[in-house]
Amino acid sequence: MEVSAIAALATELSQTRNAGAVQLAVLRKAMAIQEENAQQLIDAASQVVSNNPPHLGNRVDTSA
Repeated sequence: MEVSAIAALATELSQTRNAGAVQLAVLRKAMAIQEENAQQLIDAASQVVSNNPPHLGNRVDTSA
C-alpha cells in the first residue's frame, strides 16, 4: 500500500468520525429541545382550571 493511500484512508476515517460526532451532537440537542417542549406542555396542562360544577362526573349510569 502506498503512503498516499494510507494518508487518504486516514483522512477519510477522520472525516467519517467527525461527521458521526456532529450528527450525534445534533441528535442530542434535538432530544433536549423535545424534552423541554414536552415539559412545558405538561406544566401548561396541569394549570388548566375546570369550569364544570363539582358534582359533574360523580355518577356513572350503568343501567343501559
